[in-house]
Order: sequence, then C-alpha cells, then structure tokens
Amino acid sequence: MNVEHLVKMANQIGDFFRSYPDPEQAKKDIASHLQRFWAPQMRQQIVRYIGEHPDTGLSPLVLSAIKEHMH
Repeated sequence: MNVEHLVKMANQIGDFFRSYPDPEQAKKDIASHLQRFWAPQMRQQIVRYIGEHPDTGLSPLVLSAIKEHMH
C-alpha cells in the first residue's frame, strides 16, 4: 500500500482520539485501533517507514502511539 495513504489514514485515526482528555490513553487506543483494523503488512510498513524517515508526516500523537505501543 502507498505509505502516504497509510500516513493519512493514521493521522485521521489520531484526529479522532486527540479529543481524549488523557493523551496516554489516546496513544494506547490509537495503537489498539491500528492493531485491530490494519492488516499486519500495513502495520509493518508504517513501522518500517518511521524507522527510515525522520520526517514522517505523522502527527506527534500518532507517531508517539506507534513508537510506544506497536512493536
């Protein structure tokens, strides 16, 4: 899948969870959503992309969620 499309989708998910009062819970829920609804190949691609590109285009909340909660 096109990585720019994955970034856009991840940011849209992050936009939804950004309204949570607890940012830590929002990050956990973003990662949980990605793990439940994204195919393993999509998750692997976004994690690999983050490792290879310092300027990912991901919102800080989504970037933190993936780095902290997706292995």
